[in-house]
Amino acid sequence: MCGIAGVWMPALSSHETRALAERMGERLRHRGPDGGGRWGEPGGPVLVHRRLSIVDLSPAGAQPMVSASGRLVIAFNGEVYNHSALRAELEQDGRAPAWRGHSDTEVMLAAIEAWGLQAALHRFVGMFAFALWDTVDRRVTLVRDRLGVKPLYAGASSRGLAFGSELAALREAPGIDLSVSAQALTSYVSAGCVQGEQAIHAGIRRVAPGTWLAWDDPCREPVVHRWWSAADVVRAGLADPFRGTEDEAVEALEALLADAVGLRMEADVPLGAFLSGGVDSSVVVALMQARSSRPVHTFAIGNEDPAYDESSAATAVARHLGTEHVSAVVTAADALAFVERLPQIYDEPFADSSQIPTWLVSRLARRSVVVSLSGDGGDELFGGYVRHLTAGGLVRAQQVVPRRVRHLLARGVHGVPVQAWDGAFQGMGRLAPGLRLPGVRMHKLASALATDTLEALYLASARHWSEADSLLVGGWQASPGPEVPSSLARSPAHWMMFRDVVGYLPDDVLTKVDRASMSVGLEAREPLLDHRLLAFAWRLPEAMKLGGGVGKRVLRRVLQRHVPASLTGGAKMGFAVPLGAWLRGPLRAWAEDQLDARALRDVGVFAPAVVRARWQELLNGTRPWEHHLWDVLVYQAWARAQIAPRSGP
Repeated sequence: MCGIAGVWMPALSSHETRALAERMGERLRHRGPDGGGRWGEPGGPVLVHRRLSIVDLSPAGAQPMVSASGRLVIAFNGEVYNHSALRAELEQDGRAPAWRGHSDTEVMLAAIEAWGLQAALHRFVGMFAFALWDTVDRRVTLVRDRLGVKPLYAGASSRGLAFGSELAALREAPGIDLSVSAQALTSYVSAGCVQGEQAIHAGIRRVAPGTWLAWDDPCREPVVHRWWSAADVVRAGLADPFRGTEDEAVEALEALLADAVGLRMEADVPLGAFLSGGVDSSVVVALMQARSSRPVHTFAIGNEDPAYDESSAATAVARHLGTEHVSAVVTAADALAFVERLPQIYDEPFADSSQIPTWLVSRLARRSVVVSLSGDGGDELFGGYVRHLTAGGLVRAQQVVPRRVRHLLARGVHGVPVQAWDGAFQGMGRLAPGLRLPGVRMHKLASALATDTLEALYLASARHWSEADSLLVGGWQASPGPEVPSSLARSPAHWMMFRDVVGYLPDDVLTKVDRASMSVGLEAREPLLDHRLLAFAWRLPEAMKLGGGVGKRVLRRVLQRHVPASLTGGAKMGFAVPLGAWLRGPLRAWAEDQLDARALRDVGVFAPAVVRARWQELLNGTRPWEHHLWDVLVYQAWARAQIAPRSGP
């Protein structure tokens, strides 16, 4: 796990190019604190690499790395977990070079030279983002992994090309348009994160998951090639469904999981895992412990607010499995310390509030290990979100209940403050056992009832602000969401799961984990996002994922082979935090500073009247606007740190 950057600007002198590349690399030092390297040639690009040493800690694993033939040069971020098998295959075919070390980077170069880029990529099992320079064809190719685990940005101008793992590096390059993209801004306030291929800066793009961009001329548009497609995997899975029994599906899934976890346990440095006590992280830790001769290091974050604290579940699972467990409690003071660093940790606006405990658990883990496995991906692959479970019923309600009636019901629910709903459910006692945050849930259900299409229903569960809110001073410039295979229209749950895999997962979940972990020099690995597991999940009938009124049915059954259901059977909240209480309490002064009318006018993005009205409703407890306002707060903090304020009143 590392940071990469590069520049190919022919108009710059060699000295200017090297100096620029060095500055870009320095901005990524947190991603690779163990060392740095640079490679360049006259008329070509300069590649830089910041190293977090994981496999082959010797100089033989240093980058940028030149292939054995001298033709290819790579700057690589990530891990190819099956590199040992690929090495053996190359040797068996007589196509292996004289190996200089045992790093995955060296195997990647040999595989690309032997089989070509497309064929090599399809053999790679891992997470990766890399820049490849072909010294013969004079071509730069930027490649991103299938699901977008690792980030990669490219910025172009009349001067040429710059690229890197984070925007901070590209901001060093001259000529790139760093104005805010209206399209990206709209997607950000809609979902709390920048979505799709457009970065927050108009002159910078993201390399899309499963895609490579190739430049023969740094001053022209690249050739875009989709080398892997989630939609193709979905179509293939639906065309070849799993025909065995559920018991056979559980057996097959555990075998795939065990291999995925085992591959990700290879490291020449200390290794551990995040453990929340939920199904996903628990199954990862259980399979890790089954393969380990010593207790696995596990890490958890609790919360000082009992309504949000799930650390006891993690402790119980850790005790059952016999892991070496460490936990800490996130407090309002931690949140206050975090918001001061937020614009640096997330150098693109990012407003998923679970970023706070994610950063804290990453910092906790880094005190003991350099690599930590996580359970990310289980919800998206196997149907773990509430929207997956309720989609079918809500679509039927759209079809059966008259629109006017649904809208009246929604208006009535929204008219009752969150606190009042909380009190009402508390009075029900045994009628609603274990229901957490009922007021928030009722308001979300009301928003869903008011929708009329499957697309609108999905957005009601995932969207924050909408065009109707009149939030953006410059107007709403939305772009179409990802295209969903038409074959999924018959299953609202599968339709939503696909949208999560291609949108919410890379843009929110994986961005959150990458920036939080890399800010402290920790490598996070996600075994549940092995592409072979994704392919298997899409072959499973919906009932094996969402049967019996619970999500992740087959995944739960795998876990029950290792951990009693009583320890992990409760509803999980993920890394939720008491954001509303924090904003009304210990974070209020910080929030007031960001949401001051003058501060809003200075940044010039949000309508002060709209923001101030919702802020007052949050303070009064009338409506749960905390996540909407978190979007505004995070953007304000980011803009004030990264963009010079406007002049004028």
